Amino acid sequence: MAGSTENWREVIEPLARAHTVIAPDLPGHGSSAPGGGDYSLGAHAAGLRDLLVALGHERATVIGHSLGGGVAMQFTYQFPEQVERLVLVSSGGLGPEVSPVLRAAALPGADLFIAATAGPGARLGSALGRGLGALGLRPNTDLAEVARGYASLADGERRAAFLATLRAVVGTGGQKVAAGDRLYLAEALPILIVWGREDPIIPVGHAEAALETIPGARLEVFDGVGHLPQVEAPGRFVAVLERFL
Repeated sequence: MAGSTENWREVIEPLARAHTVIAPDLPGHGSSAPGGGDYSLGAHAAGLRDLLVALGHERATVIGHSLGGGVAMQFTYQFPEQVERLVLVSSGGLGPEVSPVLRAAALPGADLFIAATAGPGARLGSALGRGLGALGLRPNTDLAEVARGYASLADGERRAAFLATLRAVVGTGGQKVAAGDRLYLAEALPILIVWGREDPIIPVGHAEAALETIPGARLEVFDGVGHLPQVEAPGRFVAVLERFL
């Protein structure tokens, strides 16, 4: 949520040495312009299908992180003939629990708060990261990446796209789209689930519960890692993914 291709910057190059890597920004995220108003998982999945067709690829290994995990599952259900493998990384859509911060962003009026704080909040996160670095400490990667994404919400169109996307899948009670309920439809596919044990956004228990639905799936839990395994432990992430591919 509010992420972009930047969240994959540490792993794209090593993976591209042996594979064709397509790393799009969803509408309203990163370098992509806001979409036409439909920010549902189904609309995102259809957009990815159109991209694959335009690039001349009939099938792909579909990888999704956080919100992208929900999109990846939806893509698999809608276009099963185009999916070779499915990889879910700290994925949304596997249970209701989610960070209170995201639940609060679903409240009416949240756009006003975000508009007033996106710039200052991002600067605070960057300053904290620099301060920890000056002390010889490794800044919390989740904080740094959240600050990066939050900065993009200072733009009104991107903020509207973020809130529309968020409210399509998260309410004040938590995640409201249970994409994992249909995982059994993909049980014939090779499926890899990667999670950080210290994930503060979506609990690792969602991954463990998913294995009960798809017992043939492979689960890799990274100790000491939060919501972004591909950023916090890129070498290990690439190694795990290469073995799966």
